[in-house]
Amino acid sequence: MKPIVQQEAPVLRQMAKPVPEALFGTDDLARIIADMAETLDAEPDGVAIAATQIGTAYRIFIVRTDRTLPPPPDGAPAHAPHNDVYINPEIVKTSRRRQQADEGCLSVRGIYGTTDRHERVTVKAKREDGSTFTRGGGGLLAQIFEHEIDHLNGVLFIDHATDLVHARPSHVTDLPDHVA
Repeated sequence: MKPIVQQEAPVLRQMAKPVPEALFGTDDLARIIADMAETLDAEPDGVAIAATQIGTAYRIFIVRTDRTLPPPPDGAPAHAPHNDVYINPEIVKTSRRRQQADEGCLSVRGIYGTTDRHERVTVKAKREDGSTFTRGGGGLLAQIFEHEIDHLNGVLFIDHATDLVHARPSHVTDLPDHVA
């Protein structure tokens, strides 16, 4: 498992490089994605992670989609773990409407704030095999798309968040229950 780099790390302030065509379908790309997934899996409050957060300056992020769903009713089985992989993502459409959202980050531990994000976002990206897909989402998923693409552009949520709260999670209540 790779450690999650924190806000002081220079890689978090760089523009990540596009994944080159020659890397698609290779063991090297599969290893990067597996490292990202393993690292995210170890963070129960994490819903997504960018490659830059494990020190790899490629334009990749993954979303742990099962953690974005409401909890199952009592007695029902838990959602099966599932990661969606986005390689060389780009935002192709956003809603005009925006929403205020509570936000945190695995690379900015102990700081939470309010961000202004689009209500809906559509992303075009590639899969591990190099095929292209488009995915839209609203609410939390739209927030994740913007947060993770910000990471790939060297931007942290604290650069534009308001009402920042510096907290030790064990001593604070009413914090977001997820961080990206």
